[in-house]
Amino acid sequence: MKKEINVVGAVVTNDGKILSAQRSESMSLPGMWEFPGGKIEPGETPRAALVREMHEELLCTVEIGEEVTSTRYEYDFGFVTLTTFYATLIDGEPQLTEHSEIRWIDVADLNSVEWAPADVPAVETIMAAYSTLGR
Repeated sequence: MKKEINVVGAVVTNDGKILSAQRSESMSLPGMWEFPGGKIEPGETPRAALVREMHEELLCTVEIGEEVTSTRYEYDFGFVTLTTFYATLIDGEPQLTEHSEIRWIDVADLNSVEWAPADVPAVETIMAAYSTLGR
């Protein structure tokens, strides 16, 4: 039976751009892009996990907003349920600690990088929401 992994991702927005992180060679799915975040620890709410992960991974503080989407994807190593939330940077600038690159990508250009499969539905939701808003 495959492992079930519950993770959260932050869709940090700033002036029409989204903070995106490229997975390093030491991570699973190396080279793919994702919304920064990580695993939910036992007894932790998804929003609390995301605040903790952003502080640990990118050395910044975010305020968590509404949920973007939740998706379940089957990888070789198990089933990943990814819940993404909009977030706002409230303290510090994101810094590399685990990823190979972090980049602010314009919403219209989100498809210019190769996203981890579990993140693709959130990318599509974000792009559809922005195009509906006429941005």
